[in-house]
Amino acid sequence: MSVRSFTKLWIHLIWGTKDRVKSLSDRELRKRISNHLIKYSKEKGIYMKNNYVNSDHVHAVIDLPTNMTIEDVSRLLKGGTSYWINNNIEYKFN
Repeated sequence: MSVRSFTKLWIHLIWGTKDRVKSLSDRELRKRISNHLIKYSKEKGIYMKNNYVNSDHVHAVIDLPTNMTIEDVSRLLKGGTSYWINNNIEYKFN
């Protein structure tokens, strides 16, 4: 491989809430999650072009880093977001 090689691989990741429950229905909560995803991906060295948080699933378009696999990135983003929600958001289910 050339020293001057260039790699860019865009990945569209989609993941859902457990059992597709609409637990992210609050608009402010979705904005906070979106902002967290952007910040967290920067911390992990992942360029996130954009993301969209729906009430029961999340979309994220990222540039896959050459030193990570799709599995690594999806585990980081899904796990990191879940961890952040569980530690920062108080759920109020009926």
